[in-house]
Amino acid sequence: MNDDVTRYDAWLADNGPAALVIREHLMPVEGKDGVLFPATYAAAEDKSKFSGGYNIDVFSDGTNVCLVDSVGSQANRIEPIFAEPEYAGLIPQVVVRAGNESINLLKAGHRAGDALVRCSGLQTELHEAFRAVLKGNAEPLAQITPTSLVFGVWDSRDTQAKLPRLVASTIRAFNVKKLMRSAQFVPATEYVKNGILTNPETVTEAKERTKLEKAYAERGFIHVPATGSHGGVIAEGGVRRDATLSLAALRLLSVREANGTMTSDRTQSLRRYILGLSLVALTARQSAYLRQGCNLVPDNEKPREFTLVHADGRRERIDFPHRDALIFAQAAAKAFKVGENRTVDFDTKLAEQDVKGEAAEAEKPAKGRGNRRSS
Repeated sequence: MNDDVTRYDAWLADNGPAALVIREHLMPVEGKDGVLFPATYAAAEDKSKFSGGYNIDVFSDGTNVCLVDSVGSQANRIEPIFAEPEYAGLIPQVVVRAGNESINLLKAGHRAGDALVRCSGLQTELHEAFRAVLKGNAEPLAQITPTSLVFGVWDSRDTQAKLPRLVASTIRAFNVKKLMRSAQFVPATEYVKNGILTNPETVTEAKERTKLEKAYAERGFIHVPATGSHGGVIAEGGVRRDATLSLAALRLLSVREANGTMTSDRTQSLRRYILGLSLVALTARQSAYLRQGCNLVPDNEKPREFTLVHADGRRERIDFPHRDALIFAQAAAKAFKVGENRTVDFDTKLAEQDVKGEAAEAEKPAKGRGNRRSS
């Protein structure tokens, strides 16, 4: 067998390492003291717990940690790389035609559990693949959408099958100073003052006057101040990306026959394949652009750190180039036999049934016949 396929088998052994961890130091393109804009979040129902804005945790010693990019956001940034020419052959490319759009499943937020594909021509096949997951067999799902095994998936609207996230990545900034910003919009001319538009003050009805003033502001006809909005942060303690590949969770994946017996050869092939995809996802360089005002690049004074964490807690520093991950992934994908590319149509009737809950109702057990779902 090709050495490229077997080179990481020790990681897949029952006594193998717990995880591979990457620690990557980042900095704004403007420099370490540059301003960066973290993600903003809506307020909690109880605003006393979180009033909205930046997610900054403050500790009793006065230090703080700011969430720059969440686990879910990072997954949604990394997963689409598998549509790029260099990586596209590693997985089946599943495209759903919805109206005038053709959408790659890699861009669907809930992956195999997303409404986009759940209400498409793949509905039945995916349903059966999720039922297989409930029986401990991940192979059918890997043949359709293997990245759902890498980044995790939950079939929350149907079978309730759930697979954990193997690759988790988060970007945080430490000991941040929060900034505010203000702005003043100035129209090209004084529309009201010059008599070009009706002066709201001449409108006697208060409700109509307010409505007109609001419309002028929204459409850019009057001066509009914007004060006290989020102005980014300065990360005095630095910015860091922490990414983990859970090898312990990966080793839980298996291929099983209908009678529940695990097939060792196919299980090993599946685990190698998913390991290859996970290593590619973990080590691939990300785009520097996260959002407006948040361009982050590696801090070359602090190179990437790769740590293999063993089950007994021992930590082993290793070097793991992305090229090695890709070579292994290509060999593992060839041995596994990647599923076929698909282009299917979104089915409006299936979506209407889904909205009404008819699909879920069909899965409920009939009275006196026991639960039809296997686990």
